[in-house]
Amino acid sequence: MITELFVYGTLLPGDVRWPLLEQFVTGEGHPDEVTGLLYDTGLDYPAAIFDESSTSLIYGRRYTLRLESIDEALRKLDIEEDTVDGLYTRVEVTTRSGAPCWAYAYGTGLDLTPIPSGNWFDRPTRTA
Repeated sequence: MITELFVYGTLLPGDVRWPLLEQFVTGEGHPDEVTGLLYDTGLDYPAAIFDESSTSLIYGRRYTLRLESIDEALRKLDIEEDTVDGLYTRVEVTTRSGAPCWAYAYGTGLDLTPIPSGNWFDRPTRTA
């Protein structure tokens, strides 16, 4: 059973959707990375395409979900991620530290701009 979640964007502390996740995690989380590419959607949230063969990294945090509420947490997060443009899907990833985690992968249909740093908080400013 996977009990950890890798987050890389608006579910991180300090961003708009952290309060949705915060109630379901234990501890402060751990900095970690997953191979793949990170993009700016232009809609104030990122998109990740996870790819084990990639040499690029997506930087984020890994959180342990509270066992007593893991099903509720995943259900609420699945609903939230499915409401945004691009329809995100929960997938299994393995972080660079070797931890199996859930994460949300980008679906389709948005105009994506690469974030070369792989870090949502270090993205270039988009110009209109």
